[in-house]
Amino acid sequence: MFSVLYDLAPSWTSAAILSTFFIYLAIAGSILPGKVVPGVILSDGTRLHYRCNGLLSLLLLVGLLGVGVWMNYVSPTAISKRGLELLSATFIFSFLTGCKSRNQGSSLKPHFTGNFIYDWFGSNDKALRGSVEGSGFKWFGIQLNPQFMGIDMKYFFVRAGMLGWLLINLSILAKSIQDANLSQSMILYQLFCVLYILDYFFYEEYMTSTWDIIAERLGFMLVFGDLVWIPFTFSIQGWWLLRNKVDLTTAAIIANCFVFLVGYLVFRGANKQKHVFKKNSKALIWGEPPKVVGGKLLASGYWGIARHCNYLGDFLLALSFSLACGISMEGKKR
Repeated sequence: MFSVLYDLAPSWTSAAILSTFFIYLAIAGSILPGKVVPGVILSDGTRLHYRCNGLLSLLLLVGLLGVGVWMNYVSPTAISKRGLELLSATFIFSFLTGCKSRNQGSSLKPHFTGNFIYDWFGSNDKALRGSVEGSGFKWFGIQLNPQFMGIDMKYFFVRAGMLGWLLINLSILAKSIQDANLSQSMILYQLFCVLYILDYFFYEEYMTSTWDIIAERLGFMLVFGDLVWIPFTFSIQGWWLLRNKVDLTTAAIIANCFVFLVGYLVFRGANKQKHVFKKNSKALIWGEPPKVVGGKLLASGYWGIARHCNYLGDFLLALSFSLACGISMEGKKR
């Protein structure tokens, strides 16, 4: 118990790793070339533009780290050895950012509810919003599109979360190789995650039409989700496999690959249809004109089968990550 609390205590090293990571992303995101994508038109009539250079930023970062490891300037296991303290350092940063984000610039003028919890979390959930809308407030006081030194913070944080997840996994993989316990399960899990992350950055422009970007206010809930939830919970399987040995049969590996493939096809197909429809409501869906309900609701393709097929696909992808750990109640401790 006390050892866990000790490991959770953030150090100057973890703060330096986190700061260097953010500084790199800020510089790379600002100077590297990339497709500039217009966002949706906001309620005040303005439109933000996003530079989609996340994939190039990822490749450059991995390349620089690879050179650093080769020259013995960087330890490939630096993150895997400091997982808990990096978790607490990132949580503290998310907490402070949730407080600070109330005062940043935005494309829309904020309106404070006077309720610190609503303003701090920044949720746009109708259940929460209903208790304050009666007083005339439409916003929770959290900026819709806060910027810092010309950087869109919401777009920046989700990119940081996805890249952070990749770096954690790569460090776990390095630790597994260093300890000479690399398994088929670890390789399978790492492969699935790399494909998922690369896919995200290849289709990064699709993020500009998501609810998080166009409607959610930046508060603790969104920052925590991007910086803590994505990288540190999505890598749980890797941490587990680092300490447990799982022997998968050939049939289990094939079945797991099938689950991943089906999940990916549904997830990417549904999200692509939604993005294309938002950009052009007359674009063909599965070779036919789209069916629309209420003028805005797509009811063709995957969206004509179920309301949220994209979530089903995402669930299957997440399931494939976990199936790499086997289906027994516990693995063999290393």
